[in-house]
Amino acid sequence: LIDIVASSIGSLTNPTKITNTFKSVKQSNIARDTVKDYLDYMQDAFMIEKAVRYDIKGRKYIDTPVKYYFDDLGLRNARLNFRQTETTHLMENMIYNELRLRGFSVDVGQVILNVKNEEGRSERKQLEVDFVCNQGDQRIYIQSVLVMDTEDKASQELASLRKIDDSFQKVVIVGGMQPTYRNEEGILILNVYDFLLGKVEI
Repeated sequence: LIDIVASSIGSLTNPTKITNTFKSVKQSNIARDTVKDYLDYMQDAFMIEKAVRYDIKGRKYIDTPVKYYFDDLGLRNARLNFRQTETTHLMENMIYNELRLRGFSVDVGQVILNVKNEEGRSERKQLEVDFVCNQGDQRIYIQSVLVMDTEDKASQELASLRKIDDSFQKVVIVGGMQPTYRNEEGILILNVYDFLLGKVEI
């Protein structure tokens, strides 16, 4: 179970999905409630933390699925024998840990839109905001992006933030050393080093 959670940090999951993984991969019939109990034990031991989903427009929490992040990425990497080093997921986990260290409660954001498909029918579309961070009356929406080097990539990563119509701060934390700036829409594009070193206040 630790290996499964460690290899899927930053991905939406729940005890039922994990139980199905055990059945298909390990041919194990471990019960869903047993998986949930062990996940709770791992949280109680400060090995992992759970970030629940929050519907930004509907202003309500969605119980499942959730994301799990490791409190110590070194232990996570050692557990997997340093085999899975997907930089995008590790950066997302690192940002989550830093936000928690700064005293924020952190949820996974979701923006639900009603859009028309090619046939003109209305359908629901879900856009994800990596982190909805709350501290007292302060709220920040944050996207974690390893590389944002093209217009298409920027448009894709900014899409969910553009659909949030409140006045709270919106931030994209980008890997690498690109300059930190605020775009014409008021969204802060912040390089990960400036964020971790606290050079720019968010």
